[in-house]
Amino acid sequence: MIPAAFDYVAPTTVEDAVRALAEGGEDAKVMAGGQSLIPVLRMRLAAPTLVVDVTGLTALAGVRDEGDSLLVGALTTHHDVRRDPLVREHADLLRLATDTVADPQVRHRGTVGGSLAHADPAGDLPAVALAVDAVMVCAGPGGTREVPAAEFFVDYFTTDLAPDELLTHVRVPKLTGWGACYEKFARVAQAWSVVAVAAAVRVVDGEVAGARIGLTNMGPTPVRARGAEEALVGRPATAAVIAEAAARAAEGANPATDADGDAEYRSHLARVLTRRAVTTAVGVRP
Repeated sequence: MIPAAFDYVAPTTVEDAVRALAEGGEDAKVMAGGQSLIPVLRMRLAAPTLVVDVTGLTALAGVRDEGDSLLVGALTTHHDVRRDPLVREHADLLRLATDTVADPQVRHRGTVGGSLAHADPAGDLPAVALAVDAVMVCAGPGGTREVPAAEFFVDYFTTDLAPDELLTHVRVPKLTGWGACYEKFARVAQAWSVVAVAAAVRVVDGEVAGARIGLTNMGPTPVRARGAEEALVGRPATAAVIAEAAARAAEGANPATDADGDAEYRSHLARVLTRRAVTTAVGVRP
């Protein structure tokens, strides 16, 4: 199909981008890599009057070390995240999840910021951001503000971003030395998660000292598996403890029923994938 007609601007500064969004109002859309926006434009699931193309804001690409966190530019592509040595050393869960995004063509064009701002419940990066307590850096007419991941994702395809705000960076706390795993159950043809689990676990002297677990596609927003985390921390990193914790993975989730599976099936997958992800992250035999 052919998209509906729209105006197009390509700002060269963040300030210009914010100004364009403010002028366009709620009928404006941001285009970064375009891997989410272009398909919905072609299917006319979205019909903005203005598209603000931010691909020229090269200052918003790349990863920077900021002491206790990494600052990931919103325009950093999935491909570049996968290859970045800082991400591999300090935020390996982000790398592992990014490895599963779509296909090589999409990973070379799609961006971290675009994925997070799109807020697809089946997208891979929102659950990681929630699990690691990432913070979104947003620029608007009034300046810059920072929004914790737990407050950023509001509903299906909805975030806390105002119509005149732009996601510029993602602040990712360092989890150096933590084991990590992203377990994903997906329809092979599309790579969208039916359910996926992002797990980062720190083990000290055989005991779980920290656990971060996020669930993909278990509700309208990513879900933190607090029950499973609580059942792990302070206990031995054994297969029995992991199985007991994984049984609590779906607590508090609100999975949908659709063509890919009903809510009960998704809850089952969450428990199974949590056990696998945590087992891999801590390095014990199942």
